[in-house]
Amino acid sequence: MQIILHELNDFLALRLKKNAVLLDVRSSAEHFKAHIPGALSLPLMDDENRVIIGTIYKQEGREAAVLKGFELIGPLFHEKILKASELAPQKEVFIYCWRGGMRSNIMAWVLQMAGFKVHLLKGGYKTFRRWTIAQLEIPFKTIVLGGKTGSGKTEMLYLLKAAGEQIIDLEDLANHRGSAYGHLGKPEQPSQEQFENLIGLELANLKLTERIWLENESRAIGKVNLPNAIYNAIRNSVQVEMNTVDAVRQDRILKEYGVFSIEDLKERTERIGKRLGGQHLKAALEFLDRADMYGWLSIVLHYYDKTYSHGNDDRKQGTIESVVITWNEPEVEVRKLINAANKVTAVNN
Repeated sequence: MQIILHELNDFLALRLKKNAVLLDVRSSAEHFKAHIPGALSLPLMDDENRVIIGTIYKQEGREAAVLKGFELIGPLFHEKILKASELAPQKEVFIYCWRGGMRSNIMAWVLQMAGFKVHLLKGGYKTFRRWTIAQLEIPFKTIVLGGKTGSGKTEMLYLLKAAGEQIIDLEDLANHRGSAYGHLGKPEQPSQEQFENLIGLELANLKLTERIWLENESRAIGKVNLPNAIYNAIRNSVQVEMNTVDAVRQDRILKEYGVFSIEDLKERTERIGKRLGGQHLKAALEFLDRADMYGWLSIVLHYYDKTYSHGNDDRKQGTIESVVITWNEPEVEVRKLINAANKVTAVNN
């Protein structure tokens, strides 16, 4: 078989077209910190060996490091081939390391000898990371989907997508719903760097000259922050706001969060205790102790509604178009949102 070296754009496009296995051969720690989205970890060397070889490289030079590398890693080649065969039974893989150097070339050589067709990324992850940072700075047409907590913005985003609109679900990429309760039931959040990688790749797969819907988010979504360009786009773009009555919002919130334990809800309510105020916090916790979910929610929702309204106060007049959403006929309401988007965009252009 053969080894083929690709520039980044060709590497990403061909891998996507083939729906092929993407292997990150850097260390597990490097992969855990951040990687090209979709990549599986198959480290050429573990974290300990990486430190040993790196130290030798600095103290004794490349030749000594290479010899030590083969001493430590050579006996593991059989194991790497078996793992790669398990991950990619079709025997075609796309590989990268940090700079497209020794690690990816060694792994490519090993797998090529075992009958794999190997595609290598020129410049490695470092090149991808530079590309991501640049991607996040490219201007694009944004329209914001707003609405108070419980309006169903995320569900509506996907109905908009089904109707042919472009979306980016920032909360899905962040593994967080964007409130003190937002991580309940979610997997571990990505690192800041990985979150940016995910957004960059999403943008690359969309038409930036056509509008992209984003939820109205604060700068922080859990432990990750929106890149400046994305946050500024949200704050400065026109907004279509879902106007949903309180009773519907409450029912939707309790359907989503009522499945979690009282202790989990209490712990997260205490996180916003200072902002609720001592008396309101005490009352909210007492409602939870009595399993009075509507009583608890009335206090918490009042806080989030005030926060949301305050966030809209500094938006330019005439840039928010409100649409009544009952959730009785979602398909009809999606069309109403699209019409509102066309209207508010036309007025502000």
